[in-house]
Amino acid sequence: MKTTNLSLASKAMLLIVGLLFIGSLFVPLWRIELDAPQYPEGLVLQLHANKIAGQVDIINGLNHYIGMATLHTENFFEFKILPYIFATFAFVAFALIFINKRKAVFAFLITYVLFIILSAIDFYRWNYEYGHNLDPNAAIIVPGMAYQPPLIGFKQLLNFGAYSIPDVGGWMLAGAGLLLSVVLWIEYKFKKTVS
Repeated sequence: MKTTNLSLASKAMLLIVGLLFIGSLFVPLWRIELDAPQYPEGLVLQLHANKIAGQVDIINGLNHYIGMATLHTENFFEFKILPYIFATFAFVAFALIFINKRKAVFAFLITYVLFIILSAIDFYRWNYEYGHNLDPNAAIIVPGMAYQPPLIGFKQLLNFGAYSIPDVGGWMLAGAGLLLSVVLWIEYKFKKTVS
């Protein structure tokens, strides 16, 4: 007879997944680093679940010269809903321990992957709008130039090198997804299902 109940190891990993979602609420999720000769120490913009942090005032001042809109937490609805989404994900991860069904874990992983894809699309849209919708009366205008930072990785923007990379919280979210995958790997491939 086959069983679909989760192993103790899988339940322990689901507990860690829930804690990773909770922990990601308290640390930066993503960072954009800007390097230029006039800023040898670099500039950092950090995106948390509920706010924009880092050297926002300096970056806003630089953006003004090239016609980019200034960045303010209250301008983005994402910062209002992300804490609730991550808290819900944590609750679901904990609930899966008691639901005790691998199909439920599979459904949660699919939901989480869809959330990551939608978040990446939204972040790309965010970057595109800020990098392309420029003030035509800006002090510095380079014809044909856009200032869209990369979704992930490196891009040269005039004399600034822009690095877009996960921060601590981003790695925690990646770890949550990896652990969910490991749970399913164990449950579907390596766990003996005949009792």
